[in-house]
Amino acid sequence: MKAAELFVRCLEEEGVQYVFGVPGEENADLAMALQDSDINFVLTRHEQGAAFMADVYGRLTGEPGVCLGTLGPGATNLVTGVADANLDRAPIIAITGQADIQRQHKEGHQFMDVVGMFEPITKWTTPIIHPTNIPEVVRKAFKLAKAEKPGACHIELPEDIARAEVSGYRPITPQRPRRPVPDDKVIGQAWDMIRQAKRPVILAGNGTIRKRASQQLRRFCDATGIGVMTTFMGKGAVARDAPYSLFTVGLQARDLIWRAMHDSDLVITLGYDLIEYHPQMWNPHGDKPIVHMDFLPAEVDEHYGVGVEVVGDLAHALWMLTERAERDNVSVDTAFYEKTHRLMQEDIAEHADDDSQSALKPQKVLWDVREAMGPRDILLSDVGAHKMWIARYYHCDEPNTCIISNGFASMGIALPGAVGAKLAHPDSNVLAICGDGGFLMNVQDLETARRLNLPIVVMIWEDGGYGLIKWKQDNTFGRHTDLDFGNPDFVALAEAFDCIGVRVERSADLPDVLKTAFAADRPTVITLPIDYRENKKLTGRLGNIESTL
Repeated sequence: MKAAELFVRCLEEEGVQYVFGVPGEENADLAMALQDSDINFVLTRHEQGAAFMADVYGRLTGEPGVCLGTLGPGATNLVTGVADANLDRAPIIAITGQADIQRQHKEGHQFMDVVGMFEPITKWTTPIIHPTNIPEVVRKAFKLAKAEKPGACHIELPEDIARAEVSGYRPITPQRPRRPVPDDKVIGQAWDMIRQAKRPVILAGNGTIRKRASQQLRRFCDATGIGVMTTFMGKGAVARDAPYSLFTVGLQARDLIWRAMHDSDLVITLGYDLIEYHPQMWNPHGDKPIVHMDFLPAEVDEHYGVGVEVVGDLAHALWMLTERAERDNVSVDTAFYEKTHRLMQEDIAEHADDDSQSALKPQKVLWDVREAMGPRDILLSDVGAHKMWIARYYHCDEPNTCIISNGFASMGIALPGAVGAKLAHPDSNVLAICGDGGFLMNVQDLETARRLNLPIVVMIWEDGGYGLIKWKQDNTFGRHTDLDFGNPDFVALAEAFDCIGVRVERSADLPDVLKTAFAADRPTVITLPIDYRENKKLTGRLGNIESTL
């Protein structure tokens, strides 16, 4: 068989169900081998969209999403989505074609060093230089992509290697190794620090929503009552209605949750990445006692002085702590957590009955969205001012039900990501919330969603500008640069893609529009004018919050 066919058999052995991408001349043999396989090839309208689909699919399933591009511009178009997956800790495999090895020593049409380009944005990148290497290369890429912390791997398949004949080789069967567990002695040291604290808080990052960690975290909190705040990408680690839920921290201003962190006497970080919410923001003097619990050792940072470092499988480490909590007495100030929880609940519900007749308030929109979404439905946030509102006002019952890119923070992820989410969880409602800027970055893959008959819902918060940049420039400089732009008629644009287009002008109409959209048989695009005057009000209000409870 051809080497390309062996490559596809290796993908089948890994359990790959979808490959997202755009074929070209240099990966034609691989494309034909996919056509003859049980793997579904999802033709996208842009390679960036393909990478975002694989990114979200991998994040939601825990299994590497796979995207495909050809050489040259096909490979460069994959870069943003691959980098996003790598910094957002989503397992992904990027496959690119390449020119014949025989012409790589000289100038050639569309030839460039693709492996070198992918090196800084992946965990591992390699060319296949001989057909017999394919089983080992594919197995290694999938193994590394899934290993903590998950991320991106890249494989380059030159066209002459892909069409070469190979015999006597077969895929390597994946093995599912158990992760190493922490030493019992270090768990005891961590438990001693926790027992001595009166107001410890848990900062749960994106590592907490993988595997069984969320389940074990809830057991631990039920046993101790310790409050949990999540990063943007840790949403759903604990249920939003749990008395120990402190909701989401990370806005770059004072907040009720930030205040709870300020008043704490111990911070327990779980699966926490510094790339999400830098410790300088919550530990400005570097004097907070910290217990670091993660799959990997702590990053070195002057504001992240770790007292005890618990390295190993996070779920198992939490289980070991819970065993101690159920055996020993622990006394924490539960009223401290309950007050923060109550104040945030009141804040979130403040605009529940708003009936604006013009621009809609972000708080009210997200209240209606949360009411319309079930506990296992999936919301994807694009990047823009709306991301900050979603982080603060939209909270979850289950892990992986609110997807926010906050490691690489890529605009344009939500629409194609919604395609990956719907394929991963076809029985869940899927809603992508975008700004008008982010929506138009990958609008072409609305056609992909329609072609696949995926009834995703896309909501556009329309303000005619790059609202988040405007918000931050206003806060920093008291003014902003020229950030306004024009928009098409989004209803007509949706209909041009044979999708449903709706414009909502009144808050009172949104609940019924959402209900209808989730019951539709095709993609729906909902556009609403958003009142971003609320940005400045929120900044002012949070800036005036007292520093202590």
